[in-house]
Amino acid sequence: MLERLQGLEDEYDQVAQRLNDPEVLADHQAVRVASRRLKELEAVVGVCRRYREVLSDLETAEAMLGEAGGNDRDLMRSEIEELEAAKAGLEDELKVLLLPKDPNDAKNVIVEIRGAEGGEEANLFAKDLFDMYVRYADQKGFRHEVLGAHPSEKGGFNEVSFLVKGDEVWSRFKHEGGPHRVQRVPATESQGRIHTSSATVTVLPEAEELDVTVDPHELKVDVYRSTGPGGQSVNTTDSAVRITHLPTGIVVSMQDEKSQLQNKARAMQVLRARLLQAEQERQASEQSQRRRSQVGGGGRSEKIRTYNYKENRVTDHRINKTIYKLDKVLMGDLDEFVEALMADERSRQLRGEDG
Repeated sequence: MLERLQGLEDEYDQVAQRLNDPEVLADHQAVRVASRRLKELEAVVGVCRRYREVLSDLETAEAMLGEAGGNDRDLMRSEIEELEAAKAGLEDELKVLLLPKDPNDAKNVIVEIRGAEGGEEANLFAKDLFDMYVRYADQKGFRHEVLGAHPSEKGGFNEVSFLVKGDEVWSRFKHEGGPHRVQRVPATESQGRIHTSSATVTVLPEAEELDVTVDPHELKVDVYRSTGPGGQSVNTTDSAVRITHLPTGIVVSMQDEKSQLQNKARAMQVLRARLLQAEQERQASEQSQRRRSQVGGGGRSEKIRTYNYKENRVTDHRINKTIYKLDKVLMGDLDEFVEALMADERSRQLRGEDG
């Protein structure tokens, strides 16, 4: 481990030197890549240097123990015990820091939410999830930007997609992908009966142009007039855009912006993210047959999380965690689940299990 740590320390020094190179500073992309890597290395290098200090102090203390006597010997033994405990703690910390990094850790995310089973109640739940994630993003100091929205007739969302930007966005949103189930009495239910509905959440790493190459000849671009709930036209020009990626059949539609060019740019942004995800899933499936799609069928029986309004309860079924704070979760207090899911992922990695 010490050899690997030395290699990371050397890389840290090299990257720091590159950021003082005038040629690198003149290249915005090179500065961004180097700065990102320096930040990734800072945490492990800081712990590594504390670990080396503890090893040195421990070696000194053990040497002094052989020469000490009486009360001094007891003091040295106590100091050695403290140093041994510090050494063990730093080793555990380093094991986590040296785990393989998710290649998407430095990326922003595109979140897509769709009403699934349950009709208009599912669309209203999709709106609740959207509001929850926006509040969470605000709490964490992330920036968000709606890319496209298809409102439903009663104020929900048939579908909504939005971009979230900031440090550690991917690590905090990636576990949200999957079917979410809600159990509550719909506003339209006169008998007070609890209904079960679902919405699907897809979390995509934002793809930069360098990540995905899209051949314009493989795209079919259609333009049409924007429509609102119920299908009524809300625009007198053909500003809405639908892009079909012919090799994969992926279709992305955007209509929220006023101009056709703006909608096309939004659609390309989402298309690149979906193509990146598809390629990453293809590569992952070659390594493991256990990888599953985030969205699944969107059915009520398939779920990663259940939101029960009557009991003020939220349950994450992947880690068997239940908390009775639904009201606070919907206001964006998601960290209790997010931190637990991140810890579970680290534990599985330490056990050598495929994520």
